[in-house]
Amino acid sequence: MSTGTGRAPHRPGAEGARPSKGERTRARILDAAAELFSRSGFNAVSLRDIAAHAGLTHAGLLHHFPGKDRLLMEVLERRDLIDARELFPGLLRPGSPAPEPARRLRLLLDLVARNSRTPGLVALYAKLSAEATDPDHPAHSYFTRRYRYLRTELTGVVAGLQRAAGTDGAVDPGVVAGQLLALMDGLQTQWLLEPEAVPMEALVRDFLDRLGLLPEDGAEATQRARDGAEAGGVSR
Repeated sequence: MSTGTGRAPHRPGAEGARPSKGERTRARILDAAAELFSRSGFNAVSLRDIAAHAGLTHAGLLHHFPGKDRLLMEVLERRDLIDARELFPGLLRPGSPAPEPARRLRLLLDLVARNSRTPGLVALYAKLSAEATDPDHPAHSYFTRRYRYLRTELTGVVAGLQRAAGTDGAVDPGVVAGQLLALMDGLQTQWLLEPEAVPMEALVRDFLDRLGLLPEDGAEATQRARDGAEAGGVSR
């Protein structure tokens, strides 16, 4: 699950402060790396490729990032900072309080909708998560921890929604959480191949609606998403 060109906003070192020249250079390197990783994957891209794409010398890039593994982790961490700040705060700051389940579900649906407008970031996540199934890949541990965390958090969200709807135990929350993650990741791959045929938000909403997990105020938005999917030639 991820969050369009693959470029993400830079976060200055201090709130509201103008980024320094070094921070701007680092942001340019991260932008270039994200774009190339999303296009070709981690293994096919060299530091020299990234330096050239960022308009730097190889030595200039090494001044900020001494290795490709560290650069990859910063690209992934920056993506998490954008996507998870509200939805999964514990992913960034362990122990941070999370919003109530209905609020988190709305944020999740917003994220799915936003992914539909950011093909670069979706491609980055899809390529790197597939590559990282190799235990020797530098992001293997990152994605293993991330999926473990997401399964746990989404299990809690589903259980909370079931309690609110009075359907506790109707379906195992852990099973639904795993299915939801698989659905979103699978839809992203299909969407990258044929965007006009895969309305991601509508299909995720449909899945949750069938389980009675959408908040009451989500019905109208769900109908709009379905109408959009049918207009695009995708039926239930």
